[in-house]
Amino acid sequence: MRTEISTLGEFGLIDRLTASITPVNESTKRGVGDDAAVLSYPDKEVLVTTDLLMEGVHFDLTYVPLKHLGYKAAMVNFSDIYAMNGKPRQLTISVALSKRFSVEDVEELYAGIRLACERHEVDVVGGDTSSSLTGLAISCTCIGDAADVVYRSGAKPTDLICVSGDLGGAYMGLQLLEREKAVFHGQKEDIQPDFAGKEYLLERQLKPEARGDVVKQLSDAGIRPTSMIDISDGLSSELLHICKQSGVGCRVYEEHIPIDYQTAVMAEEFNMNLSTCALNGGEDYELLFTVPLEDREKVMALKGIKLIGYMTKPDDGSCLITRDGQEFALKAQGWQHDNKVSN
Repeated sequence: MRTEISTLGEFGLIDRLTASITPVNESTKRGVGDDAAVLSYPDKEVLVTTDLLMEGVHFDLTYVPLKHLGYKAAMVNFSDIYAMNGKPRQLTISVALSKRFSVEDVEELYAGIRLACERHEVDVVGGDTSSSLTGLAISCTCIGDAADVVYRSGAKPTDLICVSGDLGGAYMGLQLLEREKAVFHGQKEDIQPDFAGKEYLLERQLKPEARGDVVKQLSDAGIRPTSMIDISDGLSSELLHICKQSGVGCRVYEEHIPIDYQTAVMAEEFNMNLSTCALNGGEDYELLFTVPLEDREKVMALKGIKLIGYMTKPDDGSCLITRDGQEFALKAQGWQHDNKVSN
């Protein structure tokens, strides 16, 4: 059954989407239902971040389910808050919709957003809806707090460079989806895409997880990062952001960059340079951070954290050390929303 949005109107749609939302954070004094949300942060630093996702630029509904899209839209905002050593608390969501979307479509989108919020204990406190002539647009704003904010600008020479999880998987997942889309469009008969054994790559692209668990791990271990950033645009780009804002150089070792087996297999299948995909692919939403040298043993004991290099004096530059010992300057090729990366 399809329900046209026009049968509910803007406020009826909002009521339907938010009727069962119950705040879980003490800082949420008033959520959905008034002209503005009311938040209270008497003893903590407040963090605010916004992301805008546009159909045809940031996502393709040919292969992105609406529920996954909602989940991802929330997660990319949570990731920014975690990258400041904070905790996401509230989320506002604004959507622009063309007439091809039904009420059920928007409910599916919100189901993904709410699942993400439930998993990270975030309150939906407001937003807006509008019509669109060009497709779907989603804008999320996340508010969080932090007792001890970590910036990109705190790294010092000799600090160790660490990264969570593995890299390049989201980019290879995108390549896989784009390939199957091209194959599908080239066929007259209905066919099923070939995703057998590649589920991890699809999940990395379609359903990323913000790494709040890493922030908690560091706190529990008594480790305070000197700098931190989330990996949305690729390892090289993010590391160079830290170097620039901290006024340092770096040495990153190719052999220590964490890469999943499925990512390696897919890169070979596409005849792509594996390290380039890991360095520049983007959308992994892992955390890249630096710690003082004296915390080496502590951080090495943490599950899922990899030491990949160290910070240097700025005059030494920012370099990648290849497996055969050669040095190459890191380049911020970064993530391009036309889905291309140099190799």
